Amino acid sequence: MSTHVELRPGAYADSVTLLQVSREVQGVAGVAAAQVAMATPLNLDVLEQMGFPVPASTPNDMVVAVRLDDDAPAGSFDAAVAAVEAALSRRATRGDGSATRAPHRTTATALREAGAGADTLVLVSVPGASALVEAVDALESGHDVMVFSDNVPLDQEVALKRLAGDLGRLVMGPDCGTAVVDGLGLGFANATRPGPVGIVAASGTGCQQLLALLDHAGVGITSALGVGGRDLSAAVGGLSTREAMRRLDEDPATELIVVVSKPPDAEVDAEIRAYAASLTTPVQLALLGPGQPDLTEAAGHVLSALGREVPDWPVTSSQPLPEPRRGLLRGLFVGGTLCDEAMLVATAALGPVHSNIPLSPELTVDGDLDADTHVMLDFGDDALTGGRAHPMIDPTLRLDHLARVLADPRTGVVLLDVVLGHGAEPDPASRLAPFLADAAARGVPVVVSCVGTSGDPQDLAAQVAALAATGAEVHLSNARATRRAVELLGDPA
Repeated sequence: MSTHVELRPGAYADSVTLLQVSREVQGVAGVAAAQVAMATPLNLDVLEQMGFPVPASTPNDMVVAVRLDDDAPAGSFDAAVAAVEAALSRRATRGDGSATRAPHRTTATALREAGAGADTLVLVSVPGASALVEAVDALESGHDVMVFSDNVPLDQEVALKRLAGDLGRLVMGPDCGTAVVDGLGLGFANATRPGPVGIVAASGTGCQQLLALLDHAGVGITSALGVGGRDLSAAVGGLSTREAMRRLDEDPATELIVVVSKPPDAEVDAEIRAYAASLTTPVQLALLGPGQPDLTEAAGHVLSALGREVPDWPVTSSQPLPEPRRGLLRGLFVGGTLCDEAMLVATAALGPVHSNIPLSPELTVDGDLDADTHVMLDFGDDALTGGRAHPMIDPTLRLDHLARVLADPRTGVVLLDVVLGHGAEPDPASRLAPFLADAAARGVPVVVSCVGTSGDPQDLAAQVAALAATGAEVHLSNARATRRAVELLGDPA
């Protein structure tokens, strides 16, 4: 492979723009990896971890780093650079070809100039260290706020949500990756139909799993209000969850509220259950934890409460999986809640599962796949997304680990998730296909949960067919996919 690193002194674009540019360059023929970023210390660390030489630079410089495949066609680097130029130019102009105006200095001034009404939702997507001031600006201007930013300190989240409570506003997030408000998907959102269910989600991919299962059953939603993965922790105490539940309870179109979360704090769990009982609208709780229903079972409970039939959840394969083999389970996830759910399911059958987001602290591994035990990793965890795109956008880090897993003779079964929807990479199956074909050649069974709806831009049916064509077994249900992976390992004794 050949590597090219170009420094552009004094050039600037915001981080969201550069993440999108990196994704576009990644799609150029012959490009194995690409990173276009400002030369901040954090981004330079990411470049180093990706194997790029780190140039002498300042944070005011832009770095364009491209690695080509061994068999990259001639001119691939020039094509990649041209793609960078085209993407940056396209984002620097309006649709009519005129230059974009200089950005506002504060959120409040932007809202005033736009004449934003009180029902305007403000989306904050800046580095986590800078998110608090923008979110407070929005709240004090009289608006609800969705904080897409991750790596926001916990004490700042608590302060932000207490302020929102005093002002009668809603804070969605921090690290709120998925929401649907007034029919509009925000963040990593699936295409959904209108319907009677309102979702409160302290989990992005948990929300997406519910959306996918309900869509398959022909049921839509009124709203999906994300509240951030830490909202049901002891420190935050469910502040945004209660406000979101209150709002859905006041919505006459919402016939049933569903609250979905990673394993919550026990006391907060009890408080949310008590609050749910005080509402007029029925509430179904999908709070993951030992002995609690998984998300597929929770979806079934929702359908039953609505008087709807619970369908068979689809499983697709083009050929039988390799014979069950003894070995270790390796789960590589882009969704944190999907990883949590898989660990809960697998632990009940196999015993302890180690992870970078473990169910208990003694099971922690920091991205270590050399452990002689079952391991599941969440590549969307804050520790792995600082300075780089989320794995739903750029799967490079997960694909690197997948190659290692397939080459490890201890690997018994590989479990993956693929999450579709707006904001996610446009064709995840094509990026996975070579690795899944390698797995089939090595005789390693691969089970995939493909989470998406019939209206998603990636085309759910086409993605499932492409994944299955490589020899993988593809499920709509993450819990069912995990049970299938455990089954393939055979008797752990």
